[in-house]
Amino acid sequence: MKSHYTNIIYVVFLLFCLLITSSSAQSLIRQPTDDLSTILQQKNGAQPNSILGEAHYLNKDDLEIYSRDYKGSPSNLVTGMRDRPPMSYSLRMESFNTLLQSNETERYESRPFPVGGYNWSLIVYPNGNRQDSGSGFISLYLAIDNSTLVSSHQEVFADLRFYVFKRTERNFFTVQDTDVWRYNIFKTMWGFPRVLPLDTFRNPSNGYLFNGDNCEFGVDVTVHSPFESSELFTVARNFPNPRFTWTIQRFSTLVGDTHLSNTFSVGGRNWNIQVNPRGRSTGAGRAMSMYLILNANEKVRPNEKIYVRARLRVINQRIFSLLWTTIERPIDHWFTTPGLGWGYDEFISLDDLRDFWKGYVMGDVLIVEVEMEAISSTKYFPTGFERYFNF
Repeated sequence: MKSHYTNIIYVVFLLFCLLITSSSAQSLIRQPTDDLSTILQQKNGAQPNSILGEAHYLNKDDLEIYSRDYKGSPSNLVTGMRDRPPMSYSLRMESFNTLLQSNETERYESRPFPVGGYNWSLIVYPNGNRQDSGSGFISLYLAIDNSTLVSSHQEVFADLRFYVFKRTERNFFTVQDTDVWRYNIFKTMWGFPRVLPLDTFRNPSNGYLFNGDNCEFGVDVTVHSPFESSELFTVARNFPNPRFTWTIQRFSTLVGDTHLSNTFSVGGRNWNIQVNPRGRSTGAGRAMSMYLILNANEKVRPNEKIYVRARLRVINQRIFSLLWTTIERPIDHWFTTPGLGWGYDEFISLDDLRDFWKGYVMGDVLIVEVEMEAISSTKYFPTGFERYFNF
């Protein structure tokens, strides 16, 4: 009897072990099979079930339809009225409601038209682009023809202004974005999903739909091309030798009205000091005139300007003079013409120069000086900044 019970227990135990082993095997077999199935589905373009919180795949069509994924800020939008018609393209429809009621036509795309070396198409969604949150509105977009792009990496930057004709006022409602639009092979269509509410557009009293079923749309396209020329303006300071001193011997015996110093170079330019011992213009016969001159042999390009800040001085030669000091006057001027300069018709009176005790002329020697504080330079680049920065 005891042996009989022992045999029963042993059989039950064997059946239980077989059951567990079978379940484990099925689990191990099913797991890699499921994983392989998922991989094959993804390769074939199938999408997993969209469950709240799960990631999901995005079709290529979605990338074109949702064309305002980074330009959604209302503060960038500018609307208004304009009496000038569109410059780039105009699309007039005489059967808008027929298109609106069509179940087969979600959008109307114009024929391609050229602007800036590229082909474009104006696209109208009469019922609004539902996939761009445009339901219940007129949606307007501009698409670029990919075949006009030179390479797959090329990007085209364009400013867009869309138009809707308003017959009652004989002008156009316009909408644009303050940001530039960036086209490439991944983003071929940009625009506005909510240009005008459809009810507003269809109401005849508003003038957008006129003569029963007529309307007109348009667009201005401005393609931004890289600049072909540029310039780099720089103001240099802290020169190694900013001062030039001119010691004029036998000052009282100078013959002639105008005298130039030797040429000196500061800031990459050549200069001279000019003095008129007996004065010129308002200083004639009353004061000595003094000027800073851009050397006559300097090469200055057409329309080039050279900014200079400097100080002209007549040196007082009495070292311990307390009453009379060096006379200093500022220069702050744009130089444009070689041989001409800037200064003072009445720099120092002739009476002060003749007064020995004031110390400006000692032993018939006059000392004048200029100290250059700032000089500008302009570099010109015929092909743009990319050459300068080696882009």
